Amino acid sequence: MKLIHRATIINEGETFIGSVLIKNNRISQIFRDEVPERLLSECTEIYDAKGLCLLPGVIDDQVHFRDPGLTHKGDISTESRAAVAGGVTSYMEMPNTNPQTVTIEELEKKFDMAANKSVANFSFYLGATNDNITELKKVDKKHVCGVKIFMGSSTGNMLVDNERALQQIFAEVDMLIATHCEKEDIIRDNISFYRKQFGEDIPIKYHPLIRSEEACYQSSAHAIELADRYNSKLHVLHLSTARELSLLSDSPLKDKKITAEVCVHHLWFSDEDYDKYSANIKWNPAVKTVNDRDALRDGLLSNRLDVVATDHAPHLIDEKAGGCLKAASGGPLVQHSLQAMLDMVHDGYYSIELVVEKMSHAPARLYSVKDRGFIKEGYFADLVLVDLSEKYRVSKDNILYKCGWSPFEGYTFSSTVKKTFVNGELVFDNGVITDNKYGMALEFN
Repeated sequence: MKLIHRATIINEGETFIGSVLIKNNRISQIFRDEVPERLLSECTEIYDAKGLCLLPGVIDDQVHFRDPGLTHKGDISTESRAAVAGGVTSYMEMPNTNPQTVTIEELEKKFDMAANKSVANFSFYLGATNDNITELKKVDKKHVCGVKIFMGSSTGNMLVDNERALQQIFAEVDMLIATHCEKEDIIRDNISFYRKQFGEDIPIKYHPLIRSEEACYQSSAHAIELADRYNSKLHVLHLSTARELSLLSDSPLKDKKITAEVCVHHLWFSDEDYDKYSANIKWNPAVKTVNDRDALRDGLLSNRLDVVATDHAPHLIDEKAGGCLKAASGGPLVQHSLQAMLDMVHDGYYSIELVVEKMSHAPARLYSVKDRGFIKEGYFADLVLVDLSEKYRVSKDNILYKCGWSPFEGYTFSSTVKKTFVNGELVFDNGVITDNKYGMALEFN
């Protein structure tokens, strides 16, 4: 038995001093008062957590770990190690790999690979195409997080642009559908417009004007209209505009069939940052205006936005060189997402309870993750200890991504992730990853 002793526990909107007993991978007991001496003597490991905050592990519902086929950028082993260093204990990974995860056979290969490589717990989306509805309907809903549709092309060129195929997916797929929403013909027209001005070297500051507010809004509106028409369970990924918030409900999560995610980079950066960071903050959808960023921040408070995730998508730094048409879109974030959100707590935007709700509880509820996302007796012991007062400077020496860089390099966060437990096992301890500890495949109710 292990004991996390005298921590400040944050769970389900409540903060209290307590201790957590771990037995056989799960939370056995939670103590609000003193722990009985008998139990203290029986524990093989006791972690004194006085002055530290104990949070349920972060569940990141959108990452690209690049395995298989793109492993020069990152792989399941390296990126899951970075994840647990950032307090992310479970992730859901995207299908635009090589080969693409658009068949049950390729999906099962990923699960087998992760079982022997991933430090964190895992699940994988099956990707939709214009003609793989038969595969989508075979998915085991107890073991697969969802179906992913690219309604705007991104890395891997998995665009679903056939309207009949889209209608069939929304009508016949009986599980969560996650969408990347950008309208491709608007983007193409915008590229043509800026090419006439700049040729092939369009400056990076025009990226949010090419992948514009209108491109995002029209595509998100289309996805939501389809979901309404067919009563589908829709999760709109990485909202990037204020205007899209008008499409969403502020009802409690339990009452929604249409939900939305916001990513850390859209909450943190704005188009004013392109001069400083250039393509290092080039994502699809693009980081947009200060007004968009501030509206998204408010969208978490108003409950129009349900989940905070990363869209972690590493590229080598030389792949990020160039302008709008050349630089790769995406960047590494999973190691620093919790710290970034805790800085927003420090700056007064959010309460720590809200951050836990949007990064741990809400993804667990939204995806019906079995026995995770909360500090509850009987649940898996996926837990993170954080020192809210210990500063942490991001440097080359402590970046764990295979790509070796971060948009936060040189920045000092106000908090430090001290320890991360996955299924009750200490996998990250003060900067050190434990070798030969592996996560489990997520299960869904």
